[in-house]
Amino acid sequence: MHRYLGGIVKEQGGHSLEVGGIADHVHLLVAIRQTTTIADLVRDLKRSSSIWIKRRDGSLKGFAWQGGYGAFSVGQTEVEVVRAYIQNQEEHHQRPSFQEEYRAFLEKYKIPYDERYVWE
Repeated sequence: MHRYLGGIVKEQGGHSLEVGGIADHVHLLVAIRQTTTIADLVRDLKRSSSIWIKRRDGSLKGFAWQGGYGAFSVGQTEVEVVRAYIQNQEEHHQRPSFQEEYRAFLEKYKIPYDERYVWE
Protein backbone atom coordinates (compact mmCIF):
# COMPACT_ATOMS: atom_id res chain seq x y z
CA MET A 1 0.00 0.00 0.00
CA HIS A 2 2.76 2.45 0.91
CA ARG A 3 4.51 2.05 -2.44
CA TYR A 4 1.19 2.41 -4.23
CA LEU A 5 0.45 5.68 -2.40
CA GLY A 6 3.88 6.98 -3.39
CA GLY A 7 3.07 6.14 -7.01
CA ILE A 8 -0.11 8.20 -6.85
CA VAL A 9 1.86 11.18 -5.57
CA LYS A 10 4.27 10.76 -8.50
CA GLU A 11 1.35 10.60 -10.98
CA GLN A 12 0.19 13.95 -9.60
CA GLY A 13 3.59 15.46 -10.35
CA GLY A 14 4.79 15.34 -6.75
CA HIS A 15 7.64 13.62 -4.96
CA SER A 16 7.08 11.05 -2.26
CA LEU A 17 9.83 11.56 0.32
CA GLU A 18 8.56 8.99 2.85
CA VAL A 19 5.42 6.88 3.25
CA GLY A 20 4.69 4.71 6.24
CA GLY A 21 2.29 3.92 9.01
CA ILE A 22 0.66 1.16 10.98
CA ALA A 23 -2.68 -0.65 10.84
CA ASP A 24 -4.91 2.31 11.67
CA HIS A 25 -3.21 5.20 9.86
CA VAL A 26 -0.67 6.25 7.27
CA HIS A 27 1.74 9.18 7.01
CA LEU A 28 3.06 10.68 3.79
CA LEU A 29 5.88 13.18 3.55
CA VAL A 30 5.54 14.67 0.10
CA ALA A 31 6.60 17.62 -2.00
CA ILE A 32 3.77 18.68 -4.29
CA ARG A 33 3.51 21.09 -7.19
CA GLN A 34 2.27 24.57 -6.41
CA THR A 35 -0.81 23.92 -8.54
CA THR A 36 -1.80 20.75 -6.65
CA THR A 37 -4.20 21.27 -3.78
CA ILE A 38 -3.90 19.08 -0.73
CA ALA A 39 -7.62 18.28 -0.92
CA ASP A 40 -7.27 17.04 -4.51
CA LEU A 41 -4.21 14.96 -3.67
CA VAL A 42 -5.86 13.34 -0.64
CA ARG A 43 -9.04 12.66 -2.64
CA ASP A 44 -6.99 10.93 -5.35
CA LEU A 45 -4.91 9.00 -2.81
CA LYS A 46 -8.00 7.69 -1.03
CA ARG A 47 -10.02 6.92 -4.14
CA SER A 48 -7.30 5.17 -6.11
CA SER A 49 -5.87 3.21 -3.17
CA SER A 50 -9.35 2.06 -2.08
CA ILE A 51 -10.04 0.67 -5.54
CA TRP A 52 -6.57 -0.93 -5.67
CA ILE A 53 -6.81 -2.67 -2.29
CA LYS A 54 -10.31 -4.00 -2.94
CA ARG A 55 -9.19 -5.50 -6.26
CA ARG A 56 -6.05 -6.93 -4.69
CA ASP A 57 -7.80 -8.73 -1.83
CA GLY A 58 -11.49 -9.66 -1.98
CA SER A 59 -11.66 -9.95 1.80
CA LEU A 60 -11.08 -6.19 1.96
CA LYS A 61 -14.12 -5.24 -0.15
CA GLY A 62 -15.46 -3.25 2.81
CA PHE A 63 -12.25 -1.20 3.18
CA ALA A 64 -12.71 2.56 3.41
CA TRP A 65 -10.57 5.46 4.53
CA GLN A 66 -12.04 7.74 7.15
CA GLY A 67 -13.60 10.91 5.78
CA GLY A 68 -11.11 13.34 7.27
CA TYR A 69 -7.38 13.83 7.19
CA GLY A 70 -4.67 16.02 8.66
CA ALA A 71 -2.18 17.92 6.55
CA PHE A 72 0.73 19.97 7.82
CA SER A 73 3.57 21.78 6.10
CA VAL A 74 7.14 21.44 7.29
CA GLY A 75 10.23 23.46 6.53
CA GLN A 76 13.19 21.96 4.74
CA THR A 77 15.13 21.77 8.01
CA GLU A 78 12.46 19.45 9.47
CA VAL A 79 12.29 16.96 6.59
CA GLU A 80 14.71 14.45 8.16
CA VAL A 81 12.96 14.66 11.55
CA VAL A 82 9.60 13.92 9.92
CA ARG A 83 11.13 11.17 7.78
CA ALA A 84 12.51 9.44 10.91
CA TYR A 85 9.17 9.84 12.66
CA ILE A 86 7.37 8.10 9.78
CA GLN A 87 9.96 5.31 9.59
CA ASN A 88 9.53 4.52 13.31
CA GLN A 89 5.74 4.38 13.50
CA GLU A 90 5.42 0.93 15.09
CA GLU A 91 7.83 1.72 17.88
CA HIS A 92 6.57 5.27 18.26
CA HIS A 93 2.91 4.34 18.74
CA GLN A 94 3.41 1.73 21.42
CA ARG A 95 2.69 4.64 23.74
CA PRO A 96 1.10 7.15 23.32
CA SER A 97 -1.53 5.97 20.88
CA PHE A 98 -1.91 7.72 17.56
CA GLN A 99 -5.11 9.39 18.80
CA GLU A 100 -3.44 10.66 21.97
CA GLU A 101 -0.47 11.97 20.03
CA TYR A 102 -2.67 13.68 17.43
CA ARG A 103 -4.74 15.44 20.10
CA ALA A 104 -1.56 16.63 21.83
CA PHE A 105 -0.19 17.93 18.52
CA LEU A 106 -3.38 19.88 17.80
CA GLU A 107 -3.38 21.34 21.31
CA LYS A 108 0.34 22.20 21.25
CA TYR A 109 -0.07 24.23 18.07
CA LYS A 110 -3.44 25.65 19.17
CA ILE A 111 -5.31 24.12 16.24
CA PRO A 112 -9.03 24.15 17.05
CA TYR A 113 -10.85 20.85 16.59
CA ASP A 114 -14.09 19.16 17.51
CA GLU A 115 -13.62 15.64 18.87
CA ARG A 116 -16.85 14.56 17.15
CA TYR A 117 -15.26 15.08 13.75
CA VAL A 118 -11.68 13.97 14.29
CA TRP A 119 -12.31 10.19 14.48
CA GLU A 120 -14.77 8.12 12.52
